[in-house]
Amino acid sequence: MSEPLTFDGRVVLVTGAGGGLGREYALAFGQRGAAVIVNDLGGDIKGGGKSSAAADKVVEEIKAKGGKAVANYDSVEDGEKLIQTALDAFGRIDIVVNNAGILRDRSFARTSDTDWDLIHRVHLRGSFLVTRAAWNHMKNQKFGRIIMTSSAAGIYGNFGQANYSAAKLGLLGLSNTLAIEGQKYNIHCNTIAPTAGSRLTETVMPPDLVASLKAEFVAPLVLWLCHESCLENGGLFEVGAGWIGKLRWERSLGRIVRQKNTHMTPECVRDTWTEICDFTDAGKPASIQESLQTLVEVLSKVEEDRGIAANPTSAMASSNPSAAVGRSLPELTFSYTHMECILYALGVGMSTKHPEHLKFLYEGNQDFSCLPSFGVIPAQSALVGLGSIPGLDIDFTKLLHGEQYLELFRPLPTSGTLTSRATVADVLDKGSGMVILLDVHTFSEGELLCFNQFSVFIVGSGGFGGKRASEKARATAAVPERPADAVIVEETSRDQVRSKSSVQMWKQRKSDAFLNLLSKHQLQFL
Repeated sequence: MSEPLTFDGRVVLVTGAGGGLGREYALAFGQRGAAVIVNDLGGDIKGGGKSSAAADKVVEEIKAKGGKAVANYDSVEDGEKLIQTALDAFGRIDIVVNNAGILRDRSFARTSDTDWDLIHRVHLRGSFLVTRAAWNHMKNQKFGRIIMTSSAAGIYGNFGQANYSAAKLGLLGLSNTLAIEGQKYNIHCNTIAPTAGSRLTETVMPPDLVASLKAEFVAPLVLWLCHESCLENGGLFEVGAGWIGKLRWERSLGRIVRQKNTHMTPECVRDTWTEICDFTDAGKPASIQESLQTLVEVLSKVEEDRGIAANPTSAMASSNPSAAVGRSLPELTFSYTHMECILYALGVGMSTKHPEHLKFLYEGNQDFSCLPSFGVIPAQSALVGLGSIPGLDIDFTKLLHGEQYLELFRPLPTSGTLTSRATVADVLDKGSGMVILLDVHTFSEGELLCFNQFSVFIVGSGGFGGKRASEKARATAAVPERPADAVIVEETSRDQVRSKSSVQMWKQRKSDAFLNLLSKHQLQFL
């Protein structure tokens, strides 16, 4: 049997822990060694009233089983007070489970300002205030786990719950941003959309279903997401009845419906509506950068006057990318001196501030060496040769470096002439783009020196009917399922050069132009 998950030394705050899901979370954390702050205002499901009885009872249950717990009776709108309770009682805060909630269900036409505001104050603003109060403590200790509680109503909508749905989906947006901002501090934030029997769900579910959907079927997911060994961050999970599923955004490939110097009309939208809504080979953008990159590519295609209804996947229609597999590129040579080795080392961050770096920066050092990752440099020129391969119709302004695999067979010389032989290992169809796996073997005086595999992504060149995965892709070492052994924060050295290739500069200019355009319309992406 695998080793049980424990929370010894951790301090957990669970809001709305006087009953239902919150109570199950608090009991489960307490049973596994955590010190628990049991928060509950003790009000009714509409937010009225106040009582200490619910929180006190759960604290007694935890203590009766040998656990550590204290009660807190404040509203989540007093977030600082909740966190101060944890600091006063146990000296730290490690985990926050934002669970407190109320209902004020009304059809949209009957929803009052009070109905709207109170739901948002408790669910969205309350979670914000509690989490903000804990945030700097988590940053300083380089550890934190946060759970936001969304709902199927927030994800899919539900009649009579416009106020509740809006707040619950707002929590997902909050969680997504905290996951990004907290990553470097080892603060992870995830969102759950639980379905379980509680005071809230008994108002919208049959009694027998409420009895069957036990809260204890949700707690195991929460505990796993909050454990120090869990690396999940920024996830959204539906959970209930012993089932757990992860959700993600999906986006159709879409269509470009305008031409350069031509007025875009609603008729253009109407005539391409089927393609706009076609989720065949849909993309799955995972960041705002990926979303914006698509629009940058659209601006490029329109500028090139590719034509109305041009599809990002249509560029390869007249070519046969799969025929390129196995093709060899012309042999390449790369000559360099110790100066290239030193400039490379400076470029990737070696600094004279660190004595151990001097062997990569000073040719007079008795241990002068070439930085091992320099092995990618002699092979890079092979990428240009892809344009000569039959079957590939590559627009190099759409080329992105995806992944890189490097294997060294002997130390790199600090100067000399190297020879590289490149082969197209495979071509993959990712829908929104094409991936080329390029194998490059580099030799020094006839002996194999290193091997590179470039994973090159060509934006807008997918959709040609190829396979999506390849057994020829070189796998890197598996990431251990444990927290990082060390977290190091280091400023970029003043010695480090910053250079961009002409292609990268072209893309940056396009991106800057697009973001400037957005800023004129007062859209901010921080």
